[in-house]
Amino acid sequence: MSPSPLTCCINPSILSADFANLESELARISNADAVHVDVMDNSFVPNLTIGLPVVERLQKVSPVPLDAHLMISDADRWAPLYADAGLSSVTFHVEAAMAPIKLARELRARGAKAGMALRPATPVESYLDMLSELDMLLLMTVEPGFGGQAFLDVVLPKIRRAREAVDGSGVSVAIQVDGGITEETILRAAEAGANVFVAGSAVYGKPSPSEAIEALRTNGQLALASNNPRKA
Repeated sequence: MSPSPLTCCINPSILSADFANLESELARISNADAVHVDVMDNSFVPNLTIGLPVVERLQKVSPVPLDAHLMISDADRWAPLYADAGLSSVTFHVEAAMAPIKLARELRARGAKAGMALRPATPVESYLDMLSELDMLLLMTVEPGFGGQAFLDVVLPKIRRAREAVDGSGVSVAIQVDGGITEETILRAAEAGANVFVAGSAVYGKPSPSEAIEALRTNGQLALASNNPRKA
């Protein structure tokens, strides 16, 4: 099941962690809802991070579920292999998928939640009819490829349209945002309708990542509750 739209979930990104000590870095965020694993291939995005063998090892040692964000070409071929590795959630970019509905169904069939990501400039309207095929819709709030970028407020109207569509559809689909999330920007993103938040430097850039997670969660939860006063 996807989280309720009234439940704030914090998924720290290990893109901002110490890559030489990933197991211990995962232990520092054991109070997170999931860990966001950015997989980049220097083709779909101009950066190179980690691939399937490393992710398979992380899956074995992580104290929290893994949420893989595949910023890679040929998603139809590679995404199912990440589901086979036992990950809780696998998100592919619709811009890199030839058959997104088929791919989402295959991820679910292999035991993973199916997520679909959109770049900031990719309109969401073309994909609202396939919400029932998804567990999560990731709306990038920066251009994918690098951490530490500033939050793009231009994406807020798209988040609102997505939230209206999800609420109107009756299906349980989480709306995740990734990029530039801080204690301040999480308020705007949550008010727009997002309920799952990826944070990199706002977690790992703090002296206590676990305390940073709680601060983000508190702010996000307050914004979600104020945005839905009758349901809270």
